[in-house]
Amino acid sequence: MDVSQNMTLFSEMIRCGGDIYTWCYDADGKLLQSNCPDAGFLSGAFDLFGCRQKMLDYGRQHTKPVTLGTALGMTWAAAFEKDGDTLKRAWVIGPVFYQDVSLRGIEHGLQYYSRLEVSVAWTMQLYEALKSVPVLQCTILNRYTLMLHYCLCGEHLTLGDINSDALTMPTDAPQKPAHDRHKVWMAEQGLLQMVRTGDLNYKQALSVSMGISAGVPVRSDDALRQGKTSIIVFTSLVCRAAIEGGLSPEEAYALGDSYIQSAENAKTTDDLDPLALMMYDDFIQRVHKCRTNPNLSQQVQMCVDYIEMHLEEKIRAADLAKLVGYTEYYLTHKFKEETGLSVNDYAKFAKIERAKVLLKSTDQTVQDIAAALSFSTRNYFSRVFQEVTGLTPMEYRER
Repeated sequence: MDVSQNMTLFSEMIRCGGDIYTWCYDADGKLLQSNCPDAGFLSGAFDLFGCRQKMLDYGRQHTKPVTLGTALGMTWAAAFEKDGDTLKRAWVIGPVFYQDVSLRGIEHGLQYYSRLEVSVAWTMQLYEALKSVPVLQCTILNRYTLMLHYCLCGEHLTLGDINSDALTMPTDAPQKPAHDRHKVWMAEQGLLQMVRTGDLNYKQALSVSMGISAGVPVRSDDALRQGKTSIIVFTSLVCRAAIEGGLSPEEAYALGDSYIQSAENAKTTDDLDPLALMMYDDFIQRVHKCRTNPNLSQQVQMCVDYIEMHLEEKIRAADLAKLVGYTEYYLTHKFKEETGLSVNDYAKFAKIERAKVLLKSTDQTVQDIAAALSFSTRNYFSRVFQEVTGLTPMEYRER
């Protein structure tokens, strides 16, 4: 892979979508090149707001891309070129805003950097430079970031992989117009249902939701405040869904309060970026743990968890037996004795539960859902779905 040629083409392609510039830094943070006409000043701002150091610290330890935000709402995204495990170069795109930012909004943001000693002249130059910073939907920046990573590494990632290396397990998404509110509601119900059931295999639904809603559509001069509001609302919804899933109110509310306080303590938007995903994963893990059947042996519980985490694959008893070190004959008998279902029936029911979530929370076709859950044909999927629920997939969706 010729990175130089890839990056030359990539830089030209994203310029077709507006004044979105590309930057290249060496492993020590020295700016090597940029196609931005105001590169000198904006690279200084990138450094002054702490984004350059965060990028280097992240890139030395991780491989996946990261977004770098400021309290002003100005955001960059970075992907990393590596030599083995060693950082070689960091490539950056931006800066962009996710929404129009007023002079008042910039003043609000600068208050978070009161410790910085900047002159009035520098502040006025910043105001002038920010007039040319484009407004770009978050989902578009994230997709450009995935393209950037591919140009550097030849690796396909998903939206949920951005910022994910530093997490226990994302979260920006585009603002959609009002006619998509039903899709937002559908995606939200899917996410909350996964919390209620402690579904560890939630990445697909989360990725779908990231492409639909950016959170609470409150318009504020303070971009950081808007991000905090979205996370606080999302945390409240997830907290209540976890209680419905069996988590004790004491534990759920204490956990929710902790994440809300963390959001309030955030100083920049990239402090917020990983927080919603960490919170969501934490609640799901806790609900899953409290819903785990204490009567299952460790080996059968491992098989159950494996099935739930691999619903997109064909589940075979032989593979599960190998996983836990049993013969296939012994595992199938032990599994049915403890769960009351055969391995095949358990996997079938688990896949149908996932299909129900996808039917209610996405606009994927029945054919696509059948394929995603490794059913051999659409007809077979529909037949199994009707056997389990008493409804066809379309009847279930319409209800």
